[in-house]
Amino acid sequence: MTPRRCILAVLAAVCILLLPCSHGAPVSPTGPQLLLCQSHERCGDQFYDPRQDCCYDDAVVPLGRTQKCGNCTFRVCFEQCCPWLVNRPRESFVVKVKGHSCYSAPSSDDRVCSRTCWSPKTIS
Repeated sequence: MTPRRCILAVLAAVCILLLPCSHGAPVSPTGPQLLLCQSHERCGDQFYDPRQDCCYDDAVVPLGRTQKCGNCTFRVCFEQCCPWLVNRPRESFVVKVKGHSCYSAPSSDDRVCSRTCWSPKTIS
């Protein structure tokens, strides 16, 4: 095989392999089925696009979803609410970056949150 034919054969093989990933007509049905070459993750029995959603407590939720943690609000896709283990009556929770252990030493990224139902004692 001459070098020219070899190059053409390699280019043809590359084109055939990349054809299913082209952004032309879908190669599989749309809807709940997956399209080839799209990045998807699994959450329980559902698939989701990690660029738009995340899996939180076995449910698919949007990336912007927030939830209360004491008197703080945390982003469920990027942070986690951990119980505060140090004996401090006014501080009962800490928000940590997801992936860090709740039991790891405090870091500058952590946010300490007080209880929502905490009320100061009055001295008579």
